[in-house]
Amino acid sequence: MAKVIMYSTGVCPYCIQAERLLKAKGVADIEKIRVDLQPGLREAMIEKTGRRTVPQIYIGETHVGGFDDLSALDRAGGLDPLLAA
Repeated sequence: MAKVIMYSTGVCPYCIQAERLLKAKGVADIEKIRVDLQPGLREAMIEKTGRRTVPQIYIGETHVGGFDDLSALDRAGGLDPLLAA
């Protein structure tokens, strides 16, 4: 299974939904980068993704985006192959 990294905060409902969807897909380990605890990491996230909001999700080397992007990818049938890579 591909490595999953998620930039998140402790109180983000979309982060919780993204984690729930990923776990339902069999992802046992999500590396969470808490940008609320270390503000410098938020700046790094913005520089890397071009986005300010959380979650920002990477599956392997692929930047999926936020929860809406993750959900759309799943509905389109693209999430399972990406996770299996």
